Amino acid sequence: MSDALPFLLRGEFITLDALLKASGLCGSGGEAKQLIAAGSVQVDGEIELRRGRKLRAGQRVQALETCLYLAAASPPAPTPSDHA
Repeated sequence: MSDALPFLLRGEFITLDALLKASGLCGSGGEAKQLIAAGSVQVDGEIELRRGRKLRAGQRVQALETCLYLAAASPPAPTPSDHA
């Protein structure tokens, strides 16, 4: 699906429920939990029922007619003190 919205990861992974909240697809953790439990969320094309599922860069999540593509954040540029 080429119309996926990018979601920039700040760390190595994000849990499914946290992604739904952080992306604005759900307004609360309870709403995210209900959406996941109803089988309304797909990860890489498969229905996912685990709200704690760890998602990493390269994965796609579909919910509420929106597709998100998880992208890795660029590492911070080195500072002069990093070379000392």
